[in-house]
Amino acid sequence: MTAVRDAIRDKLTQAFAPSVLTIIDDSHRHAGHAGARPEGETHFRVEIVAAAFADRSRVARQRMVYDVLAAELAGPVHALQLRTLAPGEA
Repeated sequence: MTAVRDAIRDKLTQAFAPSVLTIIDDSHRHAGHAGARPEGETHFRVEIVAAAFADRSRVARQRMVYDVLAAELAGPVHALQLRTLAPGEA
């Protein structure tokens, strides 16, 4: 794993204790686009399943993740695609 992906994984694990956490670096798919860097680690796709998301709207769940990853979003991460689920949701 790489530095930014490691930071995302560590912060989300600490904040939400997810039962599922998948982090995919999609930076290579955005080469030449705004915010892309040659070394990558700018565009990520995250799927997270956590009890903390139960009874929360999709927007509220995304805000929770954005709050935890504020430093990354203010720095190296240009785009973050999220799928936030509570246990038992498909």
